[in-house]
Amino acid sequence: MIVDPNQLQSFLDLATEAAYVAGAVLQDYADNLKQIQEKGRPGDLVTEADKAAEAKILDVLHRFVPDHAILAEESGQIGDRHNPFLWAIDPLDGTTNYAHRYPISAVSIGLMIEGIPQLGVIYDPFRQELFRAASGLGATCNQHPIQVSATRELEKSLLVTGFAYDRHQTVDNNYAEFCYLTHLTQGVRRSGSASMDLAYVACGRLDGYWERGLSPWDVTAGVVILQEAGGTVTAYDGSAFDLRSGRILATNGQIHARLSQALQNVPPINVWADGDRFSKLR
Repeated sequence: MIVDPNQLQSFLDLATEAAYVAGAVLQDYADNLKQIQEKGRPGDLVTEADKAAEAKILDVLHRFVPDHAILAEESGQIGDRHNPFLWAIDPLDGTTNYAHRYPISAVSIGLMIEGIPQLGVIYDPFRQELFRAASGLGATCNQHPIQVSATRELEKSLLVTGFAYDRHQTVDNNYAEFCYLTHLTQGVRRSGSASMDLAYVACGRLDGYWERGLSPWDVTAGVVILQEAGGTVTAYDGSAFDLRSGRILATNGQIHARLSQALQNVPPINVWADGDRFSKLR
C-alpha cells in the first residue's frame, strides 16, 4: 500500500498528540503511585500509570482513526487484525524504572502499514525529548534532525542491551552476550527501556543495540526512527528483521556486520573465568 506523505504526516502529528497526553499522565503519577503489580512473570510490572496513559492514547486514536486496528501492551489486540493500519502502543516503556522512580522511561507509539513499521513517536516526559519519524520524512528530536553516530570500529563503540523477563527461567538469557561484548567494546549499558535504546542509537548517543524477548509495541516506533536517522535494523544474523521474532539488532550501520558476527560467536559464559581462554577469542 502506498501512503501519501501528507497522510503520513497527519498520522505522525496524531501520534505526537497522543504521546504528549500520555506523557502528562506519567508525570502526574510519577510520585503518587499506589498500585504496582506483577503481570504473572517476576519483574513484569504494571501500574495505574500504565493503564491511565494507555487509556488516553486509545481515546485519541479512537476519535481520529476509529477504523484502525491497535495492538497495545495493556489492552492487547483491538479491532480487525487484518486491517492494514495497526498501531503498536507501549504507554510506559520502562515500567520497572518508573516504579522505582528511576527516570528512564517513555511513551512509544508506532504505526505499521501492512505489517511494515512506517511511523514512530517516542516521548520521554522526564527529559521532555520527543523523537519522531515517518518513512521518507526523516527523523527528529524536538524538531531538530538527528542521525546515527559515525563510529566505525566495534572496539570504539558504546552499546546497549536488555534482559527478558524470563531470564530467571531460561539459559537463553543474554548474559553471555552481555559479558562478551562488554569486553569487546568501550562498554555495554542496560537502560531498561527498549524504545529509549533505539532512540539513543538513532541520535548518536549509542552506537548499537541488541535484545531478545521483545514485543512489537517495544520496538515498532524505534525501528522507524532509527532507520530514518540512517541506522540499520536486522535479525542477529543480519537477515531481514522480523517483528514477530522478539529479537533485534540495531546499529549505526558502520559496526553492524561486526556486531552481528560477534553475537554469533559468543562463547559459553564459563569462559569468562579464564582470562587466557577469553583473550584468544577476541
